[in-house]
Amino acid sequence: MQALGPNELVARAAASPLRLIARQFQSPMIYVLLAAAVATLIIGQWVDAAVILVVVFVNAAVGFIQESRAARALAALSELSATSATVVRDGVTRRLRAQEVVPGDLLLLEAGDQVPADIRLTAVVGAQVDEAALTGESFPVHKQGVVLPEDTPLVDLVNMAFSGTFVTAGKAQGLCVATGSGTQIGHIDSLVRSAGGVETPLQRRLAGFSRWLTVGILALAAATFLVGIVRGEPIGYMVTAAVALAVGAIPEGLPAVVTVTLAIGVARMARRRALIRHLPAVEALGSVTVICTDKTGTLTQNQMRVHSVYGADCWFVLRDDHLTEGARDCLLAGVLCNDARVDAETAGTSGSFGDPMEVALVVAARDADAGIVQRADQMPRLQEIPFSSDLRFMATLHAVPGHSRRLVVVKGAAEEILTLCALPADRLSVMDAAVEEAAERALRVIACAWGWVDDGFILTPESLASLPLEFLGLQAMSDPPRPEAIQAVAACRRAGIRVIMITGDHELTALAIARSFDLGEPETGHPPRVVTGRALTEMPEEGLSSALPQTDVFARVTAEQKLRIVLALQAQGHVVAMTGDGVNDAPALKQADIGIAMGLDGTEVARETSDMVLTDDNFATIEAAVEEGRSVYDNLTKFITWTLPTNIAEGLVILVAVVIGSILPILPVQILWINMTSAAVLGVMLAFEPSERDIMSVPPRPPRQQIITTSLILRIVIVGCGMVIGAFGIFALAIDAGASEGVARAMAVSAFFAMKIGYLFNCRSLRGSVRSVGFFTNPWIWLGIALVVVLQMAFTYLPFMNDVFQTAPIPLAGWLPIAALTPITYALVGTLKWWEGVRWTWPGRPDLRLDHLRPVVEQPAHAGAREHEADDQPRHRDESAQAHRVTEDECDEF
Repeated sequence: MQALGPNELVARAAASPLRLIARQFQSPMIYVLLAAAVATLIIGQWVDAAVILVVVFVNAAVGFIQESRAARALAALSELSATSATVVRDGVTRRLRAQEVVPGDLLLLEAGDQVPADIRLTAVVGAQVDEAALTGESFPVHKQGVVLPEDTPLVDLVNMAFSGTFVTAGKAQGLCVATGSGTQIGHIDSLVRSAGGVETPLQRRLAGFSRWLTVGILALAAATFLVGIVRGEPIGYMVTAAVALAVGAIPEGLPAVVTVTLAIGVARMARRRALIRHLPAVEALGSVTVICTDKTGTLTQNQMRVHSVYGADCWFVLRDDHLTEGARDCLLAGVLCNDARVDAETAGTSGSFGDPMEVALVVAARDADAGIVQRADQMPRLQEIPFSSDLRFMATLHAVPGHSRRLVVVKGAAEEILTLCALPADRLSVMDAAVEEAAERALRVIACAWGWVDDGFILTPESLASLPLEFLGLQAMSDPPRPEAIQAVAACRRAGIRVIMITGDHELTALAIARSFDLGEPETGHPPRVVTGRALTEMPEEGLSSALPQTDVFARVTAEQKLRIVLALQAQGHVVAMTGDGVNDAPALKQADIGIAMGLDGTEVARETSDMVLTDDNFATIEAAVEEGRSVYDNLTKFITWTLPTNIAEGLVILVAVVIGSILPILPVQILWINMTSAAVLGVMLAFEPSERDIMSVPPRPPRQQIITTSLILRIVIVGCGMVIGAFGIFALAIDAGASEGVARAMAVSAFFAMKIGYLFNCRSLRGSVRSVGFFTNPWIWLGIALVVVLQMAFTYLPFMNDVFQTAPIPLAGWLPIAALTPITYALVGTLKWWEGVRWTWPGRPDLRLDHLRPVVEQPAHAGAREHEADDQPRHRDESAQAHRVTEDECDEF
């Protein structure tokens, strides 16, 4: 152990608190805010600088809390090692801490043990190991002490027991061949370290938006300064004007509103059983184009269930068909020849212990007729032959009340049981056909038989072979799909999101589940297409890239292959959501744009590596979370659509005043009051907007689409110019009426609030009018308006506020032209939205589309989902809609 170190994973050095804090300031938007704070400090505007810095540090504190909770994945990975192990050293059996195990130790395993290291098995007695956390295999693996070729895939290494897996049945011994970082879990740990993670679409878009905004603000400020100097204005005055423009144009409230909007999304998702670990993941869900989902527990119920029983030459579906006496005998045999224990007071398989297949047999008998289990309880077991991979069956000997003879019960693989029963050729062909029928449906088949023997019979494989056993029938079982998950997958496909199944399970099992979810092309009858892990190993990167659009299922894949699939999808421009529950899923969960872990049956490693945890392990929850994520992105875009034109307008007021040689209608400190009050009280209310009705009937936004679109630029220009005219008009009206500069500026500030309120209603829906969403569906909007009115009254009439902001009380008559700006702004923007709709859909006028002004956006293909309509094909909200709506290729939706 001194040479190799303890049997544990090497802990990764956690980022220091100082480094985490510094990371929160590494954002273009934060740079802009800090620059504004420095500029205001230089010119002595202490109040302005203090407000900006408070915003910056509040957002840094929130980010620090989120980051500090996200670095525990490796610690959880280390905790997977068993706490103790049974080791034979120098001929002495001893119990040691798992950390003390070294290569070359002889280890003993039995049911219930967690495997402490990677072990090459040398002797096996009916051992079964649950490797779901490592390989994704849904059934326990029957182990054998055999020699296998070197190129045997991980999932087929039946002669190995891997660290972190669990022994569910039998016993085994073997030599330790790897510990700590040298184990398969250690290999996955290195993959987790190498998977660097990616920025969410929101982070990428905000970064681009911030860079664009920074350049634009600096250019406008510089132009303002130069124009003033050319006109002969004092340098000090022009510095003040340039800073006022910069302060006005910077959306100081954006980081805070982003945080609040994401936090509201977190709360909504929690109510829908999805826990978000990182705030940006909320929005990332709304941009997902591909969901790579596990099978067991996510699409299926993660409960093995007996689907049907074969007897009297036909299948009887449990709970649907009336069972014959022969079928009941088959169920009774499944309970007698069984080591599972099921709590009689609990439903389903909860409270059970043992092999999931044997648990399913007991539950099926109990659900069919409680008397079957009661009969089994009255027939004590006298002898047994444990299941082994060599025999492929289990046999038990029972005493039967009221009978002098004993009953031998056998269950196992159908071909073995049929051989023991020595059926005639015609009967055997019927059974073979029944087994083949079940296999085509990816059902696991267990055959049952029994026979009477005299008292004193010794149960051995040899004596069993000489008995005239009576064939009872077959039991076919599966892990059934979740009905709600079937609907959720269909909803995702309608929303243009492709669903790919990635599982460590068998190819046939995965295909059967894929067919039940209509993966593939159900419209054309094309079945789901599958690629196995073995084929993936031999496939070059170019082959994988070309195969991805045509592949619906990846079966028998390893951790490296899952990571490789995610990377290949991202290379094609997709925003990828990846689900997983095991250690083998951790690298892909970390690499995906949004990693989704299972909260019920998932490992701690998967949960700590993920961005989101499902508390019900249900795919339907993913679909609900995607809907909420789209709503969050919509609400963020609504806020940006609302705040950017108004902020630009505040800057333009300064620029226009300098150009025409007028005094400043609003001062820097007044602009800051407008920005912070309106963002914190008005704009943030858009975060509470409910999802629009058609949010899951449109394709995902193109991953490379930026926040700033041509339509938004058009709106910035028109709305901004309208607000400049309104503010200047009110200011000029007050000055002409003989009001002081303090009164005129107070009226100009109030005019901005009035116009922002009118514009706010038009931003509640990006695609329709406010009537389409309802005036009162978001009561928070009305609360925000009421608060703004109260704050503006304080701003206008409280003496200390007049002193701080250099204003004076507005006379009562001055409010009439200010109030008129609200409906005027609402009508102006409503007309603009109507004109945009006509412009995009005007028949015979393709020259009005302005396609040459928009950036080229790569549209990823969605195999198995509806193809995007042609560029000239309109899209409708529903079948009865009268207004045409064009595709995303034709029109930039904000």
